[in-house]
Amino acid sequence: MKKKVKPAKKKKNASGSNDKLLREHLVYLLKGGGAHVHFMDAVEGFPEAKRGAFVAGLPHTGWQLLEHSRIAQWDILEFSRNPKHVSPGFPEGYWPKTPVPPDGAAWDKSVEAFRRDLEEMISLVKNPKTDLYAKISHGDGQTVLREALVLADHNSYHLGQLVDLRRAQGDWPTP
Repeated sequence: MKKKVKPAKKKKNASGSNDKLLREHLVYLLKGGGAHVHFMDAVEGFPEAKRGAFVAGLPHTGWQLLEHSRIAQWDILEFSRNPKHVSPGFPEGYWPKTPVPPDGAAWDKSVEAFRRDLEEMISLVKNPKTDLYAKISHGDGQTVLREALVLADHNSYHLGQLVDLRRAQGDWPTP
């Protein structure tokens, strides 16, 4: 007598619990979790008088780093969700025209736009309707997953520069 073979149990795929876990990890990374200072902590309390100041040995001012990070993040977000988006010219379109904020309100406006766009990217990643693996229709092979990782990496890089700048200016809290 032949034994009946039971069908193998189906394993969960990326659209199940693994997908949820991946989205949680991406959000954590985008927020600057783990070994990183949060981006907002690096710009909060940045002295107004030092925002446009160069430090010997470092190539950028605080304003340049903040505004560059904001512009690049906005571009990545819009590319990820808007097929009609046109990126700025590279590299000139990704950096502010001056090393100093044009006025007192520009810094706060840039910080708020950075925060808002980061939240928008996080919402895009969290949305279960966003296929993280699908090629972006107007791209040349990019996916939302790739763009989220590029954004986290780019923000992390410039966050390190902001912290180094503040340390060199004598304005970074020491433990």
